[in-house]
Amino acid sequence: MNIAITAGLQLMPPGFAGGLNAWSRANGLSGEPTWAGAANAAIVPADQDFGTCLEIVKQEDVTRIRFTGETPILPGTFLRVSARVKLVAGNMPSVRVAGWPGTDQRKQVTGVTTTGPSVALGAYGKVVEVSAIVANAARKGVDMGWGASAALGHLGLDLTGPNGGAVRIESIRIEDVTADFVPEMIDWVDVRDYGAIGDGVTDDRAAFLRADAAAAGGQVLVPAGTYLIGDDLTMNAPVRFVGKLRMARTARLGLRRNFDLPSYADAFGDETEGLKKALQALLDYSDHNILDLCGRKVDLTEPLVIAQLAPKLTFFGSRRVLANGEIALVAGPAWASRTVTSAGTYDPDDNLRLTNVSQVAAIEVGSRITGPGVGREVYVRAKNVSARTLTLSNPLYGGAGTRNYSFIRRPYAFDFSGVEQVDRFYFTNVEFSLGGIGNGVMLPPNGSWWSFRDCFFTKPLDRCITSIGDACQGMLIDRNEFMSNETDSDVQSRTSVCLNINANDAKIRDNRAVRFGHFCVASGTGHLITGNHWFQGDNNSSGGVRVAGLVLTGRVAQVTITGNYIDNSSIEWTNEHHPYPTATTPQSPFNGLTISGNTFLSSNTVSNFSWIVIKPYGSGQVLSGLTVMGNVFKSLYAKIDRVERVDTSYANLNMSRMQGVRFEGNTFYGVQTPTSNPLYVTHTQNTAASRWVVSTASALPFNGQSLRVEGVVSQGTILTATGKRNNDLPSVQLAQGASRDQVALDFSTPVKGTVALKIRMDSGN
Repeated sequence: MNIAITAGLQLMPPGFAGGLNAWSRANGLSGEPTWAGAANAAIVPADQDFGTCLEIVKQEDVTRIRFTGETPILPGTFLRVSARVKLVAGNMPSVRVAGWPGTDQRKQVTGVTTTGPSVALGAYGKVVEVSAIVANAARKGVDMGWGASAALGHLGLDLTGPNGGAVRIESIRIEDVTADFVPEMIDWVDVRDYGAIGDGVTDDRAAFLRADAAAAGGQVLVPAGTYLIGDDLTMNAPVRFVGKLRMARTARLGLRRNFDLPSYADAFGDETEGLKKALQALLDYSDHNILDLCGRKVDLTEPLVIAQLAPKLTFFGSRRVLANGEIALVAGPAWASRTVTSAGTYDPDDNLRLTNVSQVAAIEVGSRITGPGVGREVYVRAKNVSARTLTLSNPLYGGAGTRNYSFIRRPYAFDFSGVEQVDRFYFTNVEFSLGGIGNGVMLPPNGSWWSFRDCFFTKPLDRCITSIGDACQGMLIDRNEFMSNETDSDVQSRTSVCLNINANDAKIRDNRAVRFGHFCVASGTGHLITGNHWFQGDNNSSGGVRVAGLVLTGRVAQVTITGNYIDNSSIEWTNEHHPYPTATTPQSPFNGLTISGNTFLSSNTVSNFSWIVIKPYGSGQVLSGLTVMGNVFKSLYAKIDRVERVDTSYANLNMSRMQGVRFEGNTFYGVQTPTSNPLYVTHTQNTAASRWVVSTASALPFNGQSLRVEGVVSQGTILTATGKRNNDLPSVQLAQGASRDQVALDFSTPVKGTVALKIRMDSGN
């Protein structure tokens, strides 16, 4: 309750009939003269209006009458001081309520109003009532607001104006009228009752803390006004904001009982500023782990740069959640992209660093790097201006040398790039309405176990989720929808990337992505990609180009791709994030990729499109560990040549060293050359010959070589040229022909007939 309990306290002063020793002629303090024995004061025993009363002949410019007793001034209490007065003779003075405010140490409180409204005594014998309200609070209806430091008062009257008049005063009354200000059934306290001013200049933090302590299970009201809070403030009671707060960027606000966006938006009178302060509190201490947007839409006129809105934050490792609302970008200059062109030197032996970088101060952390020898989704992770170096998110494949690079910095709705490390940050049920203005979320350089669940990313400028370092370690991407801003563009002109991954063990599950340049560019290992639908077709109905939806940039993949709907796009496997892409020294082969149970679809595409593409960025690379099983490959409206191929833009694979390839149990529709490994081939030799040349008809995956035959079985009787039965087993010659994809069967004598072969393009597991 906001009503101070005054029962049991002696508020009402004694009547004048009891003597004038209790009434001071000054401020009411001990040792000051009283009205007892004063020549110009007397007790009138039987006034017709007042009964026993005090009569004073005014002789001083300000004649004071103060109760010598200490009247308590309690936070949240409102006292009414009143008296009835009349002029009986002489000049006509004025009268007012007045008092002396003191602290609990009995020191005078200065700089406050100590008098109430003045009332002129304009007619002899006419009874006039004078009154004033005294309280700590300076609010409407309070005549003497004495502030939070006032603990007591000596209260009474002043006579002002001309001297010589005789005035009679009925006994002075002091009453608790708190109920007139705060109804008894309302369980809240008003910060003004505890000394808050709300002028935007005075620091009201201490008043807020006192009000919070006094709430005792109720609420705290912040009425109209602007309240300066000079330092961190934590409120334990629920707070209702009518007025707004003003705080330094470094000062945090903790609302422990109503930690949600609407409360913070009300606190600062602005949703963007409220969200900034709420995020600052969310990432600062452990009183709450979920910031609920409560279904609100926040219109962002500028990026939320976490390092700026929480300048003290360098590391945070506890789970935090932002949930249940919409973030909508509003176009403006704050969303401008920035590009810097600069030279830098790269050394593959120091493969995550650019040195001797010109204009390094102008290059921003979080910039995407493009230029010769740079793979996709390489970002500036950190910079050292004095050393003129940049730390990269991934190595470059272009080898040693000094080259010119472009550094492109896009704006993000949530930009964590300036915070060294944040772990376990979750976005849940958040809609990002990006409108082609900016991007979604940029992760910090370090961290782990981030999560995006049940979110919607609509029309990013060109990226939804960007990792510039290792904060994507173990990241969870579940049940989200991603809608590109390039849906009306032809595939070959798109530049957008839905998300990228640099570290290991990401889980990408049950998402839907529509018409991006790439759905995901992933380095690292151990990723699990299941149940997604990424669609990257266009409106071209006459042989449209198709590109990679999923790009894997690590040779040692250890990636499982299962149960996805891969629609008008391919899976591309590269080594573009390796500093030595050419296998001049022993290196790990392309291995550890499992593609199973997926539906692959294309429509109206060019014939040389393939759903599975391996693209070596240097010669000598080997495939040793690929499983493609139980998938459905379906091309509509136009046949494609084959479902898999090697992109030889830079180099081919070393086909003579293939190992551990399982490519079987798949279903093909609209595919010119279905492929399999092992490949089952039936060969009929109609003319007797001692050497039978068996063709694989390019049906070995990746146009591989016939490196192994696991079985040769006759289909019927093998006959000599004279029609006799031949039971000799042939010898097998592998990798025959110009393309080394044929098998030769050598018999001891010319024979004819039919055989079935089990041929492999790898040398075994």
